[in-house]
Amino acid sequence: MALSAVCVFWGTTYLGIRIALESMQPQVLMALRYTISGTILLIAAYFMGAHLPTGRELAFTALFGVMIIGAGTGCLVFAEQWVPSGLASVFITLSPFWFIGIDALIPGGERLHGPTIFGLLVGLAGTTLLVAPEIVSEGFGGPLMRGFLMIELGCGGWCLGSILQRRHQTKAHPVVNGAVQQLATGLVFAIPALLSKPHPSTWSHRSIGAVGYLVVFGSIVGYSSYSFALAHLPVSVVSIYNYINPVIAVFLGWLFFREHFGPVEMLAMLVIFVGVALVKRYSLPPVPKPARASVAS
Repeated sequence: MALSAVCVFWGTTYLGIRIALESMQPQVLMALRYTISGTILLIAAYFMGAHLPTGRELAFTALFGVMIIGAGTGCLVFAEQWVPSGLASVFITLSPFWFIGIDALIPGGERLHGPTIFGLLVGLAGTTLLVAPEIVSEGFGGPLMRGFLMIELGCGGWCLGSILQRRHQTKAHPVVNGAVQQLATGLVFAIPALLSKPHPSTWSHRSIGAVGYLVVFGSIVGYSSYSFALAHLPVSVVSIYNYINPVIAVFLGWLFFREHFGPVEMLAMLVIFVGVALVKRYSLPPVPKPARASVAS
């Protein structure tokens, strides 16, 4: 159920972000969304008697949250100022490549080998097919390229934070950890939001409604479900949301904003999916360390 919620609701958040940005600055959206959702979840956890992290556990959980949400979702929000929501969701599908690459660089992670590298190259070919036409017409300084680089930077932060979070020993429930991470992200973005002097009188009812939707279904339900699924299911299973979210986001982007997504973009998305599938199929499982023999044995 948690994984299904991630697959469905996160696919709709791309449209929600675009609507919210119609009259709201990116840093304000991030501050409002995650401060509200994190506060609600932590209050609920407190009254339910759940273990709340403190000290070193709290510090690392908050830090990883800023890396995961602050960098990952934050870069996406800024990028949707330049990139259509449906296309942004396709760029996000490259995140498994970041998972594999970063994990290979961290001590104790999986090493890269031939079939995995081939899958990465297939994904690179799909990405090139997706962005090359716009780069030719706009140049490397065009809005699409800026949005693409911003999203990929966010993917790197999301994946690095997720890997470190999985390795971090914590006693708190995954949903509680997610609440701490959301509140930490909201407070970090509150600083630039306050410095930007936003004017609530200019916010439209559509943008305010979109923020409410993102708080409930994108953060409280969506991110809590993601944290829970990541703690109880293999990463290879959880990551299927990468295939489902773009389909939902592309359809909603076309339905509400008539965002262009033609045959070339569809082909590129399929090539990227093939690359992701190859990487998942041929990634080597971590080799278990042999147990040290006891004196009795």
